[in-house]
Amino acid sequence: MTGPRRILTVFGTRPEAIKLFPLVHALRADDRFVSRVCVSGQHRGMLDQVLEISGVVPDHDLDLMQPDQSLDELTARLLTGLGRVMDAEQPDWVVVQGDTATAMAGAMAAYYRKIPVCHVEAGLRSGNIYQPWPEEVNRKIIGNIAALHCAPTETAQAALLAENVDPGIVHVTGNTVIDALQWITARIEKEPRLAAGLADLEKRFAHKRIIGVTCHRRENFGEGMQAIADAIRRLAARPEVAVIFPVHLNPNVRKVMDEQLAGVEDVAMIEPLDYPHFARLIGISDLMLTDSGGVQEEAPALGKPVLVMRDTTERPEGVEAGTAMLVGTNADRIVAEANRLLDDHDAYLAMARAHNPFGDGHSAARICDLLCQHS
Repeated sequence: MTGPRRILTVFGTRPEAIKLFPLVHALRADDRFVSRVCVSGQHRGMLDQVLEISGVVPDHDLDLMQPDQSLDELTARLLTGLGRVMDAEQPDWVVVQGDTATAMAGAMAAYYRKIPVCHVEAGLRSGNIYQPWPEEVNRKIIGNIAALHCAPTETAQAALLAENVDPGIVHVTGNTVIDALQWITARIEKEPRLAAGLADLEKRFAHKRIIGVTCHRRENFGEGMQAIADAIRRLAARPEVAVIFPVHLNPNVRKVMDEQLAGVEDVAMIEPLDYPHFARLIGISDLMLTDSGGVQEEAPALGKPVLVMRDTTERPEGVEAGTAMLVGTNADRIVAEANRLLDDHDAYLAMARAHNPFGDGHSAARICDLLCQHS
């Protein structure tokens, strides 16, 4: 191929934006590429926060977010909308990240046009198509389409090879989330105002041990959310503990937490945080309780143990390395393991100091090189 490669990077949610803005930066700074960006708007407000702080201005914005839209409605609109963009842009590569409906539909739309797909954060598998749901199947669909698999770890690489993916198109790059975290923490050091919105809570809880919480997984809706709320309430009853909980906008999360935790002393339920403030929350927390995928990667990079409120994880490397522990959504188990880390200094240090297996901050540069190496 002669001339610069035309790369269309597609994403739509906050986690995708965080993990792809380092790659967008790298592509735009590299004269080997013409970089174009399309966002779906699958997460509107939370996506826009990351675009603003990272300085990424999309070339196309489908703005597909609608209240309570079903997965099939969203997928159909993504396919047609992304297809139109690809027809207009005629890219040499389409880049998608992770496991969202946007990523899956982006890969499908590219496949229908015989445009090669680069899958960033490829090869994550839980082994259960309903946990995480629908993300596990989204990843498997992309895995059958991609012409370049950028696996974050050797474990992810092995999962792809076990599915008979051509070894020549599978590469371990590390995870771009570490690139992003290093970028934002450096920005905050230079511009503390970017994360100054937590100052009041930091002052209020100055003598407390802070537990940061995030939860939003569909498979935890209902009884799982009730159990998580129960565990948070019990942990916050410890006199030396405070909980800071940015509550997801999804009503299946917010309704339960408002009913169960409103007014509970030392539980600060706050609005979802932008990226600088979320990085700051991890930094000031003693440990994180989460059902998120990204937090399993981000918290260890800042030396914070992670209790994963899920029964399975597509990121087993963290569990194997000792940076994360699966605790499910049983309230007794969540409370017991959190108490153990709070009370047992050696157990805490064993997790906090464990090697983070997810990257070194140079993943975006490696992916750029791979996009040039593969035609």
